[in-house]
Amino acid sequence: MIFDSCVWVGLASNQLDTRAVVEAAGDLPVFTSAISIGELSFGVHSCADATVRSMRAAYLRQVESRPVLEVSKHTAAAFGLLAAAVKQSGRSPRARYNDLWIAAQAIEHGYILLTLNTGDFADLPGLRIATLSPKSQA
Repeated sequence: MIFDSCVWVGLASNQLDTRAVVEAAGDLPVFTSAISIGELSFGVHSCADATVRSMRAAYLRQVESRPVLEVSKHTAAAFGLLAAAVKQSGRSPRARYNDLWIAAQAIEHGYILLTLNTGDFADLPGLRIATLSPKSQA
């Protein structure tokens, strides 16, 4: 299972129930995407508050300690297919490039993608999704 970036952020901000995430993953191994590492790193470096930045950096180190899926030429090929499918459906793939890269990794490895944002991944051929809701909506 690959956790979407929003799952990592939801866990860090206590917006997600940790038990619900653990139950959603079950016995599956959990991976993060190199793309998510980049998104979380951006959150660290763009934060003006030193205390919050420090907390984000510590959390990023925790996420980085998990198995990280790198981008490969197979990921790139899957990304190209997904971006084309999105464009052919009349939507622009540009706004969701990072999501498409993460989805491409899930497809490449045959993993389920755990996300809060099912709309970001709607109608992507070959992608298996599991969803969670934030605590405020659960």
